[in-house]
Amino acid sequence: MRIAVLSDIHSNLPALDAVLAAAGDVDAVWHLGDVVGYGPDPDGVVDRLRSIGAVGVRGNHDAAAAGGSEIDWFNPDARRAMEWTRTAIAPATREWLAALPERRTIKEYDLVHGSPREPLWEYVISRDIAQANLAILTSPVGLHGHTHIPVAWIEDGDRVELVRPRGDGILELGGRRALVNPGSVGQPRDGDPMASYLILDPEAGSVRWHRVAYDIAGVQAAMRDAGLPASLGARLAVGL
Repeated sequence: MRIAVLSDIHSNLPALDAVLAAAGDVDAVWHLGDVVGYGPDPDGVVDRLRSIGAVGVRGNHDAAAAGGSEIDWFNPDARRAMEWTRTAIAPATREWLAALPERRTIKEYDLVHGSPREPLWEYVISRDIAQANLAILTSPVGLHGHTHIPVAWIEDGDRVELVRPRGDGILELGGRRALVNPGSVGQPRDGDPMASYLILDPEAGSVRWHRVAYDIAGVQAAMRDAGLPASLGARLAVGL
């Protein structure tokens, strides 16, 4: 069984389409929130996810796009992009985003955007934060996004180990409790501009991170045409 796990697509349809093409035939697509925000094609991304039957959870940008007060916590460029998103999206897109749950459990996997203890906002960026969240996981493995960085935090006895993708990108979970982040499809922030995602194999108990190139210049042009903040387009080229 192969499941494509995606996060932080951020209204970047060319990146999403490149990921889906690279992933090939999969049994399911799970998304971990922030489907919209920053990028130029929120309706296109939601339409694509809906058409393939993707299931997932709400991110802070999704909640803001649906009219939530989360927008009040955004930095100026993120807020400008979200104000544009709110005016650009179709009613059906807004309804789809509003219906997303903050948490979802599928078999032995917990899906959230930020973290298990704070699904919309917390960044899992330290060993202490990871350990606290591993302690409250209701399933053996938690899948989350939000940081835009592909990593895993693995419980090993009393220790928590940080694992970054390397080599072939495969991680054997071996029955260990873990928090796993696929990185960002639409706006990577680990210094690599290529779209990031992972393939989960529940039967093998493994995940494999992947990177795929897409038409960054085309997305930047669409962002300029929409009047979105220049900084959000510029960072796509450097993955930061």
